[in-house]
Amino acid sequence: MRFLPKHFILLFLLGIVVLLIQAVQEPLTDAVIERKLINDYNIYAIPIPEKMDFAGEKVPLYNPDIRERMDRELLVNTYWQSNGLLLIKRANKYFPIIEPLLKEYGIPDDFKYLAVAESGLQNNSSPAGAAGFWHFMKTTGKEYGLEINSYVDERYHIEIATRVAAEYLIKAKKRFGSWTLAAASYNAGFSGIIRQQERQLVNDSYYDLLLNDETSRYLFRILALKEILSNPYKYGFNYRESDLYKPISTYKVKVDTAVTNFAVFAKKFNINYKILKIHNPWLRDNFLKNASGKEYFIEIPEEGYYNNLR
Repeated sequence: MRFLPKHFILLFLLGIVVLLIQAVQEPLTDAVIERKLINDYNIYAIPIPEKMDFAGEKVPLYNPDIRERMDRELLVNTYWQSNGLLLIKRANKYFPIIEPLLKEYGIPDDFKYLAVAESGLQNNSSPAGAAGFWHFMKTTGKEYGLEINSYVDERYHIEIATRVAAEYLIKAKKRFGSWTLAAASYNAGFSGIIRQQERQLVNDSYYDLLLNDETSRYLFRILALKEILSNPYKYGFNYRESDLYKPISTYKVKVDTAVTNFAVFAKKFNINYKILKIHNPWLRDNFLKNASGKEYFIEIPEEGYYNNLR
């Protein structure tokens, strides 16, 4: 009689064990489900860091009101796991674009988390009409020189919009004297912060102002995002380097005339219309009038990039 190979014997024994487990498994009654929920699924309170700061300005965590507000945003953003992972993945792709531009203008690096809080690092729009990574309203965007019309909307141009955000923040810092209040004014506007400062006789501290719910939570959400994205494994976010979204190499093509059809334009560079719009969401139509002869720079992915992903 020939002996069975060892791995066949192990598989046979494993199968018996599985069958035995299934045979004695309890039916999923309400009591069993409740017990499993208690024993197998756990939500933990999150320790608040001993020290936190925004742009080098300390957060007064010794204040019980401040601690509770910080706790709320850490809990909300930690346990919104799917969104957290998406933010981590997008940050790897877009922070390399945002960070050097903020540095160029002397804006603290922490302000990249303001963009995360505003748009989730997506070129989207809010119900109120704010648009792009930095969520500029039309009036504010135009005030700071962004072109916004039916053909071009530079709020959706990450580089140009980041520069305009930096200009706004420089002006806000000069007006309010602190980066924290400058960030708050990005949400409430200059007049919104000034009005509450005058009403409440508070000049120099965001944390001493009683503000509407959105602005009251705003800085704490930014702080929570900074803490989580800076320490993802500490907050239970596990991923591999290969899971992160990667920056895509592009080059710029200057256009200073009208473009009658961007689908035809795209084919000249061996890409399609969809890929052209992915890299240039600020182009809002499939043609460009450009009667003034303004210079635009259109991003084109390196030759063969998308084909090489197949």
